[in-house]
Amino acid sequence: MKKSVAFVCVGNSCRSQMAEGFAKKYGSDILEIYSAGTEPSFSVNPTAIEVMKEKGIDISDQYPKTLDKIPNKIDILITMGCGVVCPFIPNKLQEDWGLDDPVGKPIEFFREIRDKIEKKVIELVDRVKRGIV
Repeated sequence: MKKSVAFVCVGNSCRSQMAEGFAKKYGSDILEIYSAGTEPSFSVNPTAIEVMKEKGIDISDQYPKTLDKIPNKIDILITMGCGVVCPFIPNKLQEDWGLDDPVGKPIEFFREIRDKIEKKVIELVDRVKRGIV
């Protein structure tokens, strides 16, 4: 049975969208993957789309979602480090990844954040596969 994971931040336009894209690439066989925002933007940030394409991942079809678009109980809840305060979402594991928001910063900063997210997603998928989560 797949474990559910939700990546949550405020705008759901950059970090959580990139995490969703990486989770689909590395963990779609073991994870049900969601992302959402407490105050979702109107679209995914174009620079986030661009830097993900550099990794061979197309997130251009993804879109910002509200918290009510994810299940009301999640196995793994990941906040991205934006100080977002989620309404209580029942979960088995909650982590805050402490990632700086790249919005308004140079593309190099987007790449740094993207690479940190990729590493964290790979580590998360590995923990799930090993039954640690």
